[in-house]
Amino acid sequence: MKFLKFIIGILIGVHATSSYAQDIELFQQFNGRYDYTAIGNTLNPFENNLDSSFCFPLESSSANLILSGSTTVVAAYLYWAGSGTGDTSVTLNDIPVEAIDTYTVDYTEPLSDTLTYFSCYADITDIIVSEGNTTYEFSDLDITDALTNSPGFCSNRTNFAGWSIYVIYEDASLPLNQLNLYQGLEIINRNNQEKIILIDNLNVIDNQGAKIGFLAWEGDNSLNYGESLSINNNVLSNPPLNLSDNAFNGTNSFTNSNMFYNCDLDVYDIQDNINIGDTSATIKMTTGGVDEFGVFRADLIIINNIVTVLNSQLPDATIALDSYTINCGDRTVNIDYTVYNINSTDPLPAHTPIAFYADGVLIGQAMTQNEIPIGASETGNITISIPSSVADTFLLTLAVDDDGTGNGIIIETSEINNLDNELIELLVVPPIQTLPSQLTCNEGFNSGTFNLVQILQSALDTTIEAEFYETLSDLEANQSEIINPEAYSNSSHPMTVYAKVDHPPCYDVYAFDLLVENCPPYVPEGFSPNNDGKNDWFNIQGLYDIFEDHELKIFNRYGTLIFEGNNDKKWYGRINRGLNNHGKLVPVGTYFYILNPNDMNYKPLVGWVYVNY
Repeated sequence: MKFLKFIIGILIGVHATSSYAQDIELFQQFNGRYDYTAIGNTLNPFENNLDSSFCFPLESSSANLILSGSTTVVAAYLYWAGSGTGDTSVTLNDIPVEAIDTYTVDYTEPLSDTLTYFSCYADITDIIVSEGNTTYEFSDLDITDALTNSPGFCSNRTNFAGWSIYVIYEDASLPLNQLNLYQGLEIINRNNQEKIILIDNLNVIDNQGAKIGFLAWEGDNSLNYGESLSINNNVLSNPPLNLSDNAFNGTNSFTNSNMFYNCDLDVYDIQDNINIGDTSATIKMTTGGVDEFGVFRADLIIINNIVTVLNSQLPDATIALDSYTINCGDRTVNIDYTVYNINSTDPLPAHTPIAFYADGVLIGQAMTQNEIPIGASETGNITISIPSSVADTFLLTLAVDDDGTGNGIIIETSEINNLDNELIELLVVPPIQTLPSQLTCNEGFNSGTFNLVQILQSALDTTIEAEFYETLSDLEANQSEIINPEAYSNSSHPMTVYAKVDHPPCYDVYAFDLLVENCPPYVPEGFSPNNDGKNDWFNIQGLYDIFEDHELKIFNRYGTLIFEGNNDKKWYGRINRGLNNHGKLVPVGTYFYILNPNDMNYKPLVGWVYVNY
């Protein structure tokens, strides 16, 4: 049988401290073959508005839980409420129970102080699973101080206490349902005679057998003045237990009882009041009217939550960021993610779109590859470039069932759980630190030998390790590292070398220029051109390929020019000038030389060289 059920009751979210009245909104959702049942009882011996003989509630009351053997309990909640600011420690079947949360609302009667009412909530799933079908006795709710210190509760006949247990269960015989729990605490009274509650995140597949039920506190059977409960502007009734003008009248539809004093646990048939395809419903409650004597009167009613159970066959796409990788100085992010279809009643189709945003800017798109069954998942990976218009620290948003415009293409059991967010901080490389330039002697063609390791360590006064690169792009790409930095020859003049030093989580970059200069050449005192492979030519060290425009002239002892050389023409002791003896070796003796470096920083050098064989 396909059906839809609504339950209004006390389902309060988990908080650390007491909370004031809160609008009812979605708290938790179950999707699958789920339904619920509820039990509970009042602690008022009579309806407080009809019987003024009591002020204090009963010490305990009980109710029976009967579940089919085919059901499996998945969640159970104990709710208790009453006059005052609350008692957070109670007992259920001699088991102590502590409230997870307490909510309160205030109400001021005419000519009276402000009165406060509370409700508490606790998760008792373990107790219900352990105890099973049995009689549950609720006790140790103590509101004595509140009733004693604030006489207005009893004089105004708003002294009440009661409890209820909701049990959510799974049964293979049920249709696939969506069960939504809406939490909050709201009040209607003579000061606030109408309350409209919009419940969303619905998906009505079939409205056959639709029902509405609620748990409310402090309603009085005798105060049916202007009282109504409606959904989508249709007033509800369930005669003879609940009439259209007296919804909050101390009844329990689960047991067909009219002695659930100042508490209401009722069920209504509303299949004609909600339509297939609806995604929300409007619930309205009213109270207040003039009696037969012309006196305005109103009931005090406290509402705590709404639960919807819908026949539904839908997927529910969610996404989670598993991990991400960023590199120093790189504006790309490698993302590992998982798309889930856990809270669902139907497979998630293949090619469901996924969008990736940085501070709301679309930066990448992907899609699921395969159909994802109920309860299953699929992993994915994407590398995304972050545009320069996005700050270095940004909010990364992963959105499944998002076509890149914020719109989805899949109808889901829930449309509010498609996002995962993570604050990302790119690893920005600090500004390049410039070190002093390094100068060495030209060893030829404007090249010199540099110990890059020693240069960096001396400049930083540390033995820190580093990697060296000829270009900044190589450093950033971590490629073409200089292999032998202890004896490096520059390839251009001047040349900048870059050093990368680890500095977690990133690294530091240092840059320094390599410069070469022409150092003074060293002229030997002699040589022996006898072709023995040793000292066979006039080897002026630091000259050739360094002073590339130099001129060398050799004269004999008579002052006759016998040789002229340059960078490409070295003197091997042979004559290349004069009228005779071209190409012949000069005799043993002393010869005069003039070396003109043709360098503005050096004057011509003159001297004697001895030639011997």
